[in-house]
Parts: sequence; structure tokens; C-alpha cells
Amino acid sequence: MITQYKDEELLTSLRNDDEDAFREIYNKYWRKLYIVAANRVDNEQDAEEIVQDIFAALWVRRKCIVITDNGLGKYLTSSVKYRVIKTLGRYALKQNYLNAIPANSCIDDSTQQWLAFEELKEELAKYVSQLPEKCQIVFKMSRELGYSQKRIAAELSISEKTVEAHLQKAFKVLRSKLASIVLTLL
Repeated sequence: MITQYKDEELLTSLRNDDEDAFREIYNKYWRKLYIVAANRVDNEQDAEEIVQDIFAALWVRRKCIVITDNGLGKYLTSSVKYRVIKTLGRYALKQNYLNAIPANSCIDDSTQQWLAFEELKEELAKYVSQLPEKCQIVFKMSRELGYSQKRIAAELSISEKTVEAHLQKAFKVLRSKLASIVLTLL
């Protein structure tokens, strides 16, 4: 394992696919590069992503990377500054786009709502099909056909209390199964 070697030795080892050399470079420069990025971008996640991208690029380009007399530290710092500029450009582009939208405009999310509704309908149908047969029939007659409890009882030759019990059971099961998907959709 390489420890406390000079940057030139680390780069030579890195070019020879030495993961320990890469790890040493990462440990030596990560915090410094993160501070440079974090001082210039709006959030920590972007700063972390910038630094991770720099190290990923370093590993990918390890065979052909050429670093002049300025040294590895300056090379990595310059790379971070370049990525920061690109990130700030993305921020500016996003802000220009948001500024171009009139303040009183309403963003249409009807397609998203329709897709969420269709997904919820599919899940409901799946869970209804898992109900016991009588419970399933009573639920479908009540909710899909719009029959009253009295009419369902008459059609199936069962008491209204039995219809009510089947509906309560169906609602209890469906409520518990659909709770997580409804929260996800909301």
C-alpha cells in the first residue's frame, strides 16, 4: 500500500491501475476540493457531485492524463473550478427558464395526474380481485354499478347486514393496501 508518497509517484502508480494510489490521491485531496466547490455552489449535494465527478474522470483518464509542473493539486483544483462554472451555468439556465414563465401562469400537470389515477385504478382492481368472492361481488355491485345496499341484498338473496359486513371488510382491506400507494402518489 502506498502511503505519503509524492504526487508524481502516486500518478505513476495510478497509470499502472494501482487502486491504492487512487485511494491515496482521493484521501489527500477530497476535502480540499470539496471546500473549493462548496464555497462556490448553492448546495452541498452539487459540491459533492462535482468532486465525485472529478475523481471518476481521474480514474477513467488515468492512462492518458498529463499533468504539468503545476502538480496534481493544482490540476484537480482547476478541474473543480471548471465543473463549478458548468454547474453555475446550469443554475443560470434554470433561473432564466423559470423567469420566462409568467408569474400568473398555471403549469398543466393533468397528464401526470391522469397517469397517477390510472396507476391507482390498476392497483385497486388488483386488490379487489384478491378479496373473497362474495366480498368482491358486493364491492363491485356497490362501487362499480352504484347499487344500494338494499338492492344488493335483494339481488344476492342475503341480508342488508351481510352486505354491510362485506363492504366493511372490503374497505378495511383496500384501505390498508392502498395507503402506501396513495401516499406515494400524493
